[in-house]
Amino acid sequence: MTDTLPMFPLNSVLFPGVSVPLHVFEDRYRALVHHLLRSDPTDRVFGSVGIREGYEVGDHGAQSLYRVGCRVQLTEVESNADGSFDVVAVGLDRIKLDRLDTSGLFPVGHVVDLPEPDAGVDEAVLERARATFTAYRTALADIRADPYEGSLPRDPGYLSWTLAACAPLPMPERQSLLEADDAEERLLLVTDLLRSELRAMNVIPSLPATEVARTRWSPN
Repeated sequence: MTDTLPMFPLNSVLFPGVSVPLHVFEDRYRALVHHLLRSDPTDRVFGSVGIREGYEVGDHGAQSLYRVGCRVQLTEVESNADGSFDVVAVGLDRIKLDRLDTSGLFPVGHVVDLPEPDAGVDEAVLERARATFTAYRTALADIRADPYEGSLPRDPGYLSWTLAACAPLPMPERQSLLEADDAEERLLLVTDLLRSELRAMNVIPSLPATEVARTRWSPN
């Protein structure tokens, strides 16, 4: 069944269960925040999809967006003197954008739910993912701050979203993690991507993984 949500397209990919800080300064998204603030705190929900290229509004705006995104809840709001907002939002679940309406004060998406299958994850896949991320954290120790504080989640689904959010990947790869069919496929993908980052860091150890990912480097 199609639902409508205020939409906040971003130059990043949001994941369920993961919090993100946002600085809201454009008029249309300030209007979106004002709209949400008029609702009960539990109903302050909007949708977000990644911007594939260009701008998210305009004559061809919808064509620049990825279709799979995230339903997001506004959890903290701080108003600034210039009319902008600093907010914190947390991803709830996945959605698929069917159509974007930009005729109002802020974009509105016609979306459908994209639930995560309740499938089990092989224990070997879980252990390999944990070990790979631990090796990645160790490799980063002398370069930058730890990308994740505390112990990793035990729940396979939340673990898959946490590793997806922490992995220093370009947007298309992050989008592929969001679109993965289930937690096991996502863990397999993020493990392979992190192993590639570790190999790149071994070749160019002076660069942090985020910079290696943006460098036109090839092992061939």
